[in-house]
Amino acid sequence: MRNILIIARWLSGIFRPQYFTVLGFAVLFLFTYMNMLPWQYKCSVLALVLFGTVLLPRWTVFFWRRMSGMELHHLRFRKNRFFPYLIWICYYIFTLHILSRFHLPTYMSGIIIAAIIIQVACAFVNLFWKISTHSAGAGGVCGALVAFAIIFTFNPLPWLCLCIFISGLVGTSRMLLRQHSLAQVVAGSLLGFVLGFVGIIIPW
Repeated sequence: MRNILIIARWLSGIFRPQYFTVLGFAVLFLFTYMNMLPWQYKCSVLALVLFGTVLLPRWTVFFWRRMSGMELHHLRFRKNRFFPYLIWICYYIFTLHILSRFHLPTYMSGIIIAAIIIQVACAFVNLFWKISTHSAGAGGVCGALVAFAIIFTFNPLPWLCLCIFISGLVGTSRMLLRQHSLAQVVAGSLLGFVLGFVGIIIPW
């Protein structure tokens, strides 16, 4: 059982929802026509996305916790999660504003838009009921993949199966770590899938 919990912590740490945004940009730069862009441009965009959607929000939340005397495990409680949600959302909006100067294709900006929509929805739901943002992020990847399959007209089935499998692993790890119930994991996955798809396909 101890080994299972270690694996669950590892999965929960590796597949944090904020990492999926950076992954989405990296995949598009590698596997679409955008791989022909200069590497300096691609590195600049990836660095901006990494700082704006991962590092800066994490540092801000860390310093907020230090100043408020709140330990990391306190974020397990629904009432303590709203302000971190707000921090992440603000940084994502700021990153989207900065990225507009890079004249990216609409579907790439859609990755940030989808992430913002998912976070806003999770923050709203969190006012009344705790929902799994890990599952929402993983579900968002599945929804975005289907949207990109429509945009680029490719068969998403093999990759979708992989993403669903990873989403299942992430949801299971959250339950094993007693962070969420099955209902919270399923709700997060469904919410993420729908909003991830909508966030990509509508701007396009």
